Amino acid sequence: MRYVDNFKSVIDQYNIIFFDAFGVVKTYQGLVPGIEKTFAYLQQQKKDYYIVTNDASRSPAQLAETYHKLGLPAITADHIISSGMLTKEYLTLKVQGGFVAYLGTDESGHYIEGAGLQALPVSQIDDSNIDKVNALIFLDDEGFDWFNDLNKAVNLLRKRTIPVIIANTDHAYPTTVKDVSIAVGGLAMMIEKIVGKEFIRFGKPDSQMFMFAYDRIREHRPVSKKEIVMVGDTLHTDILGGNKFGLDTVLVLSGNTQEHEVETRIRSTGIAPTYICQSAVVDLGGFDF
Repeated sequence: MRYVDNFKSVIDQYNIIFFDAFGVVKTYQGLVPGIEKTFAYLQQQKKDYYIVTNDASRSPAQLAETYHKLGLPAITADHIISSGMLTKEYLTLKVQGGFVAYLGTDESGHYIEGAGLQALPVSQIDDSNIDKVNALIFLDDEGFDWFNDLNKAVNLLRKRTIPVIIANTDHAYPTTVKDVSIAVGGLAMMIEKIVGKEFIRFGKPDSQMFMFAYDRIREHRPVSKKEIVMVGDTLHTDILGGNKFGLDTVLVLSGNTQEHEVETRIRSTGIAPTYICQSAVVDLGGFDF
């Protein structure tokens, strides 16, 4: 583990950079100030980069559009690898017809419909369709009534033996420098305990997420894990997941992990990044591309 002053000195050592999204590229206030310099530098150096995210609230195209609106056109749909994409793959292979109920935004239903299945918001489950629900997915913490729809999800799982997928495993996410909100992974963990069933998890820190990204790259070019570095702000997802998959990792202090607590968190968890950096912004020494 090594503290690094300039993020540029890290990415110069690798050909492919995996970035987490929230806390690394953007925050609750918008883009991390100066992050556009990082992507301009990566493009100039002809390095590959991907946003590897647990965000399953929208399709890759819709996620890319949010970056474009913030002023970062360098992130296009083909640069995004989301946990929703793994969910779609699972549904295609494992669920044969019927409805797939979900908790999340209307846009998150894209991953279900993309698998050729019928997306059904949990709020719309009733006696006429409950017997046709063949899976339940936790996609996002927005877009539904927490009280009514979480209770409806519990009762669905009491009545039906169906697979349950957690597409976003994050338990919480920062909303201000000091505050966090409960994420859908935290809600799913609560429901899992209530119904006494084990759910299927996609997203970081699961190695399937990194293997999915790794395989996508190898479709276009040969690559070694030594060429890839994972950049994230959270020890239990980004850093643990990257470490488990055999990648070097960078913990940045612009999101979930703050500078005053980093040493304590690393000691208490035993999760150690390869590097620690203030942010994922490169210092170009006054020269801009």
